Amino acid sequence: MSLTPFSKDQLLPQEEKLEIVRDKSALFIGIPKETSYQERRICLTPDAVMSLTSHGHRVMIERGAGESASYSDAEYSAAGAEVESDTDKVLQCPMLLKVEPLTMQEIEKIAPNTLIISALQIKTRKKEYFEAMSKKKATALAFEYIKDEDGSYPAVKTLSEIAGTASILIASELMINTQVGKGLLFGNITGVAPTEVVIIGAGTVGEFAARSALGLGATVKVFDNSITKLRRLQNALQHRVFTSTIQPKGLLKALRRCDVAIGAMRGKDRCPVMVTETMVEHMKKGAIIIDVSIDTGGCFETSEITTHERPTFLKSGVIHYCVPNIPSRYSKTASLSISNIITPYLLKVAEDGGIEESIRRDRGLKHGVYMYHGILTNKSIGEWFGIPESDINLIVF
Repeated sequence: MSLTPFSKDQLLPQEEKLEIVRDKSALFIGIPKETSYQERRICLTPDAVMSLTSHGHRVMIERGAGESASYSDAEYSAAGAEVESDTDKVLQCPMLLKVEPLTMQEIEKIAPNTLIISALQIKTRKKEYFEAMSKKKATALAFEYIKDEDGSYPAVKTLSEIAGTASILIASELMINTQVGKGLLFGNITGVAPTEVVIIGAGTVGEFAARSALGLGATVKVFDNSITKLRRLQNALQHRVFTSTIQPKGLLKALRRCDVAIGAMRGKDRCPVMVTETMVEHMKKGAIIIDVSIDTGGCFETSEITTHERPTFLKSGVIHYCVPNIPSRYSKTASLSISNIITPYLLKVAEDGGIEESIRRDRGLKHGVYMYHGILTNKSIGEWFGIPESDINLIVF
């Protein structure tokens, strides 16, 4: 048997290819109790906590933090969480999850370089909030800024879905309320004219309000100045509904006949006022206004902020419901939605070896970062409050 000699290239040293394994990290998450007025939600459900602890992560939750969302301390303890009575101890965790932004008192108690994931609610913040976070060299992500693979904002979208559906359910409750309502059943009963609903705004809130109203048999009219949004809503509903751009004469005609009007407009800063006080005066006595846009000022001129305890007031014979943060009314559903969004990101952060590597790999998550080790990285916040900011892409790349 003859042997084949090695070629010159085969005799040269060859590179050995080694698999590069990313270092995983163990998370230590703190969940303090929500202290903001009317806030009843929580970031993680017991099932989500179990998912994290089963992967070797630690979760410390303040005693009673889940009660408003109908989750007991025993459920969290059974899921592997450490239930702690000392708020300060929870705030010292290296990662904090909170639905509402941290208060100034809470920021003072956190450890340096803490990673904070919460809502930002820029319109309710003050310059001092960002200055305090900067002093602590905190890294902060906002729910509402995190993007999905398709470029949408998952947290904003899911809470808008809840708000849209809830607006119709709330209207149906008010219609049969013996003190303020007209005793009407929301829907379409044989031989009885259907309820007429006007929705101002064709975004996610408007879509889910229309979907719920149609499901109950109501007649729906949707107004928006964006033809693209109106077309998208028609396609999403798979149902032909009356749609129109916002013209004062046409809108007034619809409002005079409707039983329920839903305000679902959004604006860059303040929500634009689409319905004047004069228009409200022409509405039916006992008609209902649900101004979901009250979070950003409201799109009805007559709207005034109300509370979950005292949700309505009467003006020009029209019932107004103007409670901000409607999803908090359905705290368990909203908590489940938030938890479903956050948990995969937490597991991904651990799998990637930390938040630095994770935001380097995930552009959508990087979009949620508004402060990185004390450096403001969001241009909108910088312009709004007059604070110098740096591009996150120049810091993490």
